Amino acid sequence: MRRVQPQTRRRRGRNAGAERGQSLVEFSLILMPLFLVLLGIIQFGFIFNTYVTMTNAARDAARIGTVYVYDRTLTKAQNDLARNESIKAQVLSSMNGLSQTAPRFTTSGTWTQSGLTFTNGDLVITYAVPDGSDGTPAVTDSDPRTGERITVNATYHQDLVIPLISALLPKDSNGRMGLGGVVTMVIN
Repeated sequence: MRRVQPQTRRRRGRNAGAERGQSLVEFSLILMPLFLVLLGIIQFGFIFNTYVTMTNAARDAARIGTVYVYDRTLTKAQNDLARNESIKAQVLSSMNGLSQTAPRFTTSGTWTQSGLTFTNGDLVITYAVPDGSDGTPAVTDSDPRTGERITVNATYHQDLVIPLISALLPKDSNGRMGLGGVVTMVIN
């Protein structure tokens, strides 16, 4: 005897191709948002890497600045310049795989001074005399700067490669995101 297939089986067979087409449409609709999420994760990975690297570079440089051995044969300004140059060298050596040239990180051979703040491109070093509990200076502004606080601020300008992500994040005038490390330590 020959068995007759029910009508419902044939309908499922005809609709199977339509269901595969529907799955393809659904996949194509979800693919773009999924791709943007993946690219966003990659971009934030770059940002986090830069932030951690610059924070560590500023910390290493501030540590070098706190243990600088004061040279009594030089003036205070010459010692400040030597300390600042050793800090700059430490920042550059601690930046690992990050670009150490303009436009991402800029330094030059000259320092500009405004009071106790020294600036060299994207590197800013500030000396501060801490106040005591009564408002008077806790230490005096001495030549070796012992007991003063030193603040190292190093800013890196990270490229934002994902257009949708870069539209949501703050940028400088060149379209880069400024990420930096700021560390304050006491000079020994």
